[in-house]
Amino acid sequence: MKIIRWIIATGLRLGLEILCKIDKRELRRVPEKGPLLIISNHTGMVEVPLIFSELLPRPVTGLAKIESWDNWFFKLMFDLFHIIPIKRGEADMEAIHSMLKVLEDGYLLGISPEGTRNKTGALLRAQPGVVILALKSNSPLIPVAHWGGENFRSNLKRFKRTEFHIRCGKIFYLDARGEKVTKEVRQQMVDEIMYQLATLLPPQYRGAYSDLENATTKYLRFVD
Repeated sequence: MKIIRWIIATGLRLGLEILCKIDKRELRRVPEKGPLLIISNHTGMVEVPLIFSELLPRPVTGLAKIESWDNWFFKLMFDLFHIIPIKRGEADMEAIHSMLKVLEDGYLLGISPEGTRNKTGALLRAQPGVVILALKSNSPLIPVAHWGGENFRSNLKRFKRTEFHIRCGKIFYLDARGEKVTKEVRQQMVDEIMYQLATLLPPQYRGAYSDLENATTKYLRFVD
């Protein structure tokens, strides 16, 4: 199975490097080993296999909506690469336990707190689910922002390479500072995480987090 994963990942990486002009130098800032939560924006389909294949052979996995397993091809690929199915719009405890397990095993786990694909490329207001995972696992987080992939389909139709940019921020931990983690605190925590992502993006992609002057870091503890 490892050989099959390597062949598919290598072919995928080579194919995407032909179709895209990838500015990936900052991916070197992602540690070689986990546990680590990779916080990223979600603009389409191409960024997931692109970043995933560029990070391999590091132990890396991510999430996908459980409905994707209804498609035999996605089921085959997701099971092969240990992608975790998640039920959107509810507290999926089975998925949370699976995420905690892969982090315990030293994986890099990719998460998009927006919870769904933003069709314009601009950030949506994040859902606070990642807060519970970060606090329970005590795993560090790193923001990994990207842009350009939203043009992939239109560029492909015009036989044009897509310029795909990747930026990585500082590693930090989420710290409740001894406070009770209420609904309001969870939202502030995830907003602070998303502002770290927004600072890496060009202004037109910051969306709901364009007001960087209002960003706070109360619950973030940065790694020196």
